[in-house]
Amino acid sequence: MNAVKLGNTVGVSESTVVRFASMLGYDGYPGMRKALQEMIRNRLTSVQRMEVAKDIMGSQDVLQGVLGADMEKIRTTLEEVDKDAFDRTLEAICGAERIYILGLRASACLSSFMGFYLNFMFENVRIVNDTYVNEPFEQIMNISEKDVFLAISYPRYSKRTVKAMRYAKAQGAGTVAMTDGPASPIADIADISLFARSDMVSFLDSLVAPLSLINALMVALGTRAENEKALTRTFERLEGIWTEYEVYEKSNNPSEGESQ
Repeated sequence: MNAVKLGNTVGVSESTVVRFASMLGYDGYPGMRKALQEMIRNRLTSVQRMEVAKDIMGSQDVLQGVLGADMEKIRTTLEEVDKDAFDRTLEAICGAERIYILGLRASACLSSFMGFYLNFMFENVRIVNDTYVNEPFEQIMNISEKDVFLAISYPRYSKRTVKAMRYAKAQGAGTVAMTDGPASPIADIADISLFARSDMVSFLDSLVAPLSLINALMVALGTRAENEKALTRTFERLEGIWTEYEVYEKSNNPSEGESQ
């Protein structure tokens, strides 16, 4: 709700709503609303999220509304991202003996994506999975001060991600948090925090901006002088392997490919 709608709902004027927010120490009503949204977002159940999203979206076109909101989140992330934290993350990854990446539940897709491309540049990448075979703690048991632990977590935050980061920190490893803001439980633990916007979209959270930030990290790592030559050699070898074992479809004519 904007200030006018909130005032109408509770039976006061718009100016009363604004003064109330200022008395609580916020920079106007938008600041109070943003703080409240961040506080409750991690407490809403999936059913509650769907109800809230229905109220927010109203009768507007879903496709236009969701894609427009995603573009806004990328723009805001670009404006707010800490360039120094970005550069320090690059240094931490390049200087680590082993690189551990943890993202559980919805964030698992981000950790898998990041690990997939890091494996082309480094031989010491370990994607920590939440499987029935191994607990995350068993997979990071031997982490040390020579390693870096990168945790990815967005609402609703996974408790095991928080606990795993605390363990990595206690073992002396460098810790990097990729999350949505300073209020995130892993931001307080990490040596370096990278923030990317992620807002509620019905029963799910948009991970477009975090993915874009990961893209930027991968490109920055790949264009570093010490990594670029090795990466070129890696892809030259891979292209030969992919061609020999027909990993990718090369025909431009689908029917031709099917007949073969």
